[in-house]
Amino acid sequence: MNANLAERLAELPHLLSAHVILSMTALVCGIAVSVPLGIVAAQRPGLSAVTLNIASVIQTIPGLALLALMVPLLGGMIGFWPAFLALLLYSLLPILRNTIVGLQGIEPNLREAARGIGMTDAQRLWQVELPLALPVIVAGLRTATVWVVGAATLATPVGAASLGNYIFAGLQTRNWLSVLFGCLFAAGLAIVLDQAIRWLEVAARDRRRGLALGVGAFLVVLIGASILPRYVSLAGEAGPSNQIEASAAPGIAGETVVVGAKSYTEQYILAALMQRRLESAGARGERLDNLGSTIAFDAVRTGEIDVYVDFTGTIWATVMNRPEPVERHLMFTQMSAWLWEEHGILTLGRLGYENAYGFAMRRDRAEALGVDSLDDLAPIAGELEIGGDPEVFARAEWTATRDAYALGPMRTRSMDSTFMYTAVRDGQVDVITAYTTDGRIAAFDLAVLDDPLAVLPPYDAVILLSPQAARRPGLADALAPLIGAIDATLMREANRRVDMDGQTPAQAAAWLDGVISE
Repeated sequence: MNANLAERLAELPHLLSAHVILSMTALVCGIAVSVPLGIVAAQRPGLSAVTLNIASVIQTIPGLALLALMVPLLGGMIGFWPAFLALLLYSLLPILRNTIVGLQGIEPNLREAARGIGMTDAQRLWQVELPLALPVIVAGLRTATVWVVGAATLATPVGAASLGNYIFAGLQTRNWLSVLFGCLFAAGLAIVLDQAIRWLEVAARDRRRGLALGVGAFLVVLIGASILPRYVSLAGEAGPSNQIEASAAPGIAGETVVVGAKSYTEQYILAALMQRRLESAGARGERLDNLGSTIAFDAVRTGEIDVYVDFTGTIWATVMNRPEPVERHLMFTQMSAWLWEEHGILTLGRLGYENAYGFAMRRDRAEALGVDSLDDLAPIAGELEIGGDPEVFARAEWTATRDAYALGPMRTRSMDSTFMYTAVRDGQVDVITAYTTDGRIAAFDLAVLDDPLAVLPPYDAVILLSPQAARRPGLADALAPLIGAIDATLMREANRRVDMDGQTPAQAAAWLDGVISE
């Protein structure tokens, strides 16, 4: 627990800083858009109705969906910009609505009095209307702040660092301290900012300029204190990297290499393993974790990440849209050629194991129902419920399996992969779409059902390099010893150490690296 706590604390400056920068940038830009638009719309009832309806429609889109939509709209770009644009849109409604309501709620007699003493329209706006509407506008900002700070935790799957990294990684590795860290610090940041803006609201209402200046100074100090440790940390990393560079082989010494990972235990371990290898060659390893399958592929295609591990069946079915699986070696050859010819992505090689989608049941339940293979599920499909990770039921593999084995009557339930195994163990679902190298299959005594029609494609783990990384031979040289070095038994044991023994992915990667190096 002490090592776990130390690791979480070590991550805090970077994640808190990234969260503050992302949230505050979106809020400031949201104010810059919403307040002027609200001032104009308040004077035109038709325009105010249209703008509020548009902002309301945006607000009805779930935060995670809005974030994900920004990635294809930006041509596959991940990281800060899609997250920023989504949060900017998310901040508009409360500020815009309160600006319009605040200005439209001013008594007409006050406007007439201002005109009567000879004020121009601009003077009336700045000296009468905006000061009177300011408490309402600030109340809208307060709502927007809480929304944006909370929604920023969802930016992790699109490659933007935030306090959500704690939550997503913690859920996948069953590290509840990490989840608690993410929740507490995100909630704490939202509460502190909400209360600070509340005092701004009080200052605006009571015309207390000193209080407003004091709160403003507090916010500047708070944001500065959140951001400063990030740059201190980055400066501190420069010294050790120079020492490594001096003794490292030429090629990638001193360069930054971004390693990507999808959102489950095995990917975290493999990303940590590749990071270790790259850093031992003198590179600076950076991580982008918790990426979805298509987002990870788009990121390596565009060079947002340099390297990650994917699976032949995933690329074949999801990216290449090939409906029928083929023999393992032919799939690998055709996939590698297609990636290189179409996108310039280099398939460095296979790690040596397969992590396939498999359909698993509790062994005693399977025996009681007489189920050994997917064929046996068809007669009782209407009585069963199957659980899977959030993307599996939209994938071609599930559609092909469902149709081939007549599993259409089976009810489906999507859930985070963290909870699938305990759900089937505890009888909350009858079947799950398991990952065949997951250590919980053996730990929970689950039976993986046969696929007699060979509907599911091979899922050999492969290392993919972006077009830019493919032109850096030192990078491929650093990772080449991993090719063919990890079998299913080793990978299953590494997963078990995280999922069952409570080790961190970095600790499991260190163990795996040691075994490979022996």
